[in-house]
Amino acid sequence: MSPADTRSRPAHDSRPADEADGPDRIALLLPGQGAQRPGMAHGLYGTEPAFTEAVDEVFALLGAEGDRIRDDWAADAPAVPLDHVSRAQPLLFAVDYALGRMLCEWGLRPAALLGHSAGETAAAVLAGVLDLADAVRLLAERAQLLAEAPPGGMVAVAATPEQVAHRLTDQVVVGAVNSRTQLLLAGPEPELSAVADALRADGLTCARARATTGFHSPSVAPACAAQIPSFEAVTLRPPRIPIVSGYTARPLTDAEATDPVFWAMQPAEPVLFAPALDRLLADGPYHLVETGQSLSALARRHPGVTRGGSRVTALLDARPRGPEHDRAVLRAAARRLAPPRGPRGIDPASR
Repeated sequence: MSPADTRSRPAHDSRPADEADGPDRIALLLPGQGAQRPGMAHGLYGTEPAFTEAVDEVFALLGAEGDRIRDDWAADAPAVPLDHVSRAQPLLFAVDYALGRMLCEWGLRPAALLGHSAGETAAAVLAGVLDLADAVRLLAERAQLLAEAPPGGMVAVAATPEQVAHRLTDQVVVGAVNSRTQLLLAGPEPELSAVADALRADGLTCARARATTGFHSPSVAPACAAQIPSFEAVTLRPPRIPIVSGYTARPLTDAEATDPVFWAMQPAEPVLFAPALDRLLADGPYHLVETGQSLSALARRHPGVTRGGSRVTALLDARPRGPEHDRAVLRAAARRLAPPRGPRGIDPASR
């Protein structure tokens, strides 16, 4: 059941409308592939009721595979590496969705959502575009299809698109624009490694990203196209919370939100996170709250934060250091968010 269907749905928040539109408007940043870390957010599981309930809901919808993902999430030596698409995608979705649900239970109403890569699917569920059960089923099918795509990966490059353009090929492309000088290149192997070696020879800094598939490149387009009929078979709705799409770098239109092809082909399309963040912050200051830790560093360097009055809070640490640390980071975030007290609010001092 999605937040759009529960009593804690942001649209039913009891605060005055002008409060949500003020300087402390919350925009959720939802990370995607590459943000996974061993044990990420696991310290909140079993101790934060709303988070735990939402994670269990996702795992239950995945059936036996959900049980295996839960086991690998907590394991020092997981049976399937967490960087593999069959683990990273559902686990990232579960954490994104569950942290978003938790904030709603605290009484916080997001004014906007911005997802990176697979994070846009979690945004779609939180905004009521997709039912949770449909989203989880489609996610499981997508992971299976992408697992059969050619071996590949992604490489982070400290450069502008113009600096790498001469090295790109019809298969190795810019998969994500994360900031003005931070890109992710994507594609199959061995072509991706060859391009990375050439860029290093050009004097550019390159680092392998946490992906074993060439997400956001033509190499996964056939797998994405194969899922179009499945998206056509589900109900897609206009968003109840504004979504700034990481694929169009503008607010998601009703036509896009209800277009099966738009959603099915996302893993083959480039992520335009930097332009999307520009568009979001062009509307004035927000409190950017990340349901993870990988996007916050990018957001903190944005002029809208350094000079424009926006601020950033991450709900997780970039370097997980155990369950108690997870809980301490969340307590600190709760104090920064200062949600209203009440039946669904929290007292940050008690966390």
